Amino acid sequence: MEGLLEEYLALLKLEKNLSENTVESYKCDLNRLISFLESAGIGDLDEVVAGNLNDFFSVLKDNGLTTTSAARYLSSVRGFFNYLSDNDYIKNNPAEKLASSKISRKLPDVLSLEDIDKIFAEADTESTLGLRDRAFLELLYSCGLRVSELLNIKVNDLFFNDEIIRVTGKGNKMRIVPVGSSAIHWVTAYLKFSRPQLQKKIHSGNILFLNKKGKALSRMGIWKILKKYADDAGIEKRVHPHIFRHSFATHLLEGGADLRAVQEMLGHSDISTTQIYTHIDREYIKQVHRDFHPLGK
Repeated sequence: MEGLLEEYLALLKLEKNLSENTVESYKCDLNRLISFLESAGIGDLDEVVAGNLNDFFSVLKDNGLTTTSAARYLSSVRGFFNYLSDNDYIKNNPAEKLASSKISRKLPDVLSLEDIDKIFAEADTESTLGLRDRAFLELLYSCGLRVSELLNIKVNDLFFNDEIIRVTGKGNKMRIVPVGSSAIHWVTAYLKFSRPQLQKKIHSGNILFLNKKGKALSRMGIWKILKKYADDAGIEKRVHPHIFRHSFATHLLEGGADLRAVQEMLGHSDISTTQIYTHIDREYIKQVHRDFHPLGK
């Protein structure tokens, strides 16, 4: 079993171009599965049935597995057994009957457009750093970026004449994302007035968003700036960079956007990852019904 696992992990790293951290997570998940199977007296992966996998997830749940980790385990196990089945290492794929409905997923928090506007308004755009902050916040929400993607954007990734930007996502996969007029306005202003003040030839290179030392903004720097603005704006929810990505997807779907288009903009390789936002959309629809239907309450 260990040999097949190593072969699968090599595929993920070399052919699927997944990051070291992602491959390491898959390795830990699947090693835990193999240990469980061995403790149950199973020494051959061809002997595994759906019941064994359900038992494995039951043990994980009893041990306090979070919903986020449960979803990752499900992905790890399914991917591994799909690989084994596709390459004829096993006759039957026990993961096909693994019930994803048993793996609950916590719906992410989102911000209202009013809350987002309040946060934006906290940035003092008359100052060098405030203008920078407004620019990166606008881009974060306009394009639904991960914070790592925002930090890695280069000046030459901006194609504002075409109203798009180039984003490098997970596994170094590049995608093209539309960008709105408001974000274009503030990023353009930042490039004209703020970035020249922050730029240091030795450190800055072509990185778009810079700190006071002329280096790339850090993940922690983004968090601290955003927390301050959210607190000052009186936002009660826990605000973090990823909530802008959640809000981006939810607002698009609430407005009638096609799920496949949202998947493409977010850079999700599997549409099932994007579908979680349709649940949020349904909650919104139900709330509208409760609020406005004469017998809704």
